[in-house]
Amino acid sequence: MDAGSNHTLSSLTPVGQSRSLVVEIGRRIAADIAAGRLLPGTRLPTEQELMAATGVSRTVVREAVATLRAEGLIATRQGIGSFVAELPAQALFRIEPGQTETLSDALDIMELRTAVETEAAGLAAERATSGQRLAIREALEAIDAAIERGEAAIGEDFSFHAAITDATGNPQFRRFLDFLGRFIIPRASVRIRALNLRAYLMTFQQEHRTIVAAIDARSVGQARTAMREHLVMSRERYRALAPELILGPGDEPSTPSGH
Repeated sequence: MDAGSNHTLSSLTPVGQSRSLVVEIGRRIAADIAAGRLLPGTRLPTEQELMAATGVSRTVVREAVATLRAEGLIATRQGIGSFVAELPAQALFRIEPGQTETLSDALDIMELRTAVETEAAGLAAERATSGQRLAIREALEAIDAAIERGEAAIGEDFSFHAAITDATGNPQFRRFLDFLGRFIIPRASVRIRALNLRAYLMTFQQEHRTIVAAIDARSVGQARTAMREHLVMSRERYRALAPELILGPGDEPSTPSGH
């Protein structure tokens, strides 16, 4: 298929109303690119053709295309149209909305975090400035305060791990964490019934304290070990709680778990 040809995407059929239309249209186009149904250089259908195929508005089509362009999946040529970029989706790492709908998905993300954050903790112990160590301790205290208020400390938990990645001196660690976003804290999308929230959160908070102590002591090996043990134990706690877990996109945690 040459660069000037049009292509009617096999996955573009009328879209229901149960999901974000922009996300859904973008996901379908990205899936066609990843599957090779849209090759590099292929021109996308026109806005009018996309609207007719999917039943969505011009605004939805434009926003979906703009999102894919920002992600580097497509490129727009002024006055000609939008084309699949030379580095299509299979060259990019993506976690789609709705891709963490099961306990297994959540555990997979935590396993990925273990590989990255174990090294981040070691680098933080080696490189952190006094200001960065202070920021980590303040983030730890913010979790304590949230627990005292009876909250799940989701944002505070993320900030704690982000402060550690900041202390590596390598901005790519923080970029990776920001990319994962809410996916790094499973209780942001997991509901657990019949759970003593405070006691559960205090368990992992003690593990956080061990990590902080190792970073403050500039003990690279101990910091790595403490972070690894924390994340491994977190995965095991989720496995043990499996009968109580309810995961699903759009669910609000009714009694959030620890991470």
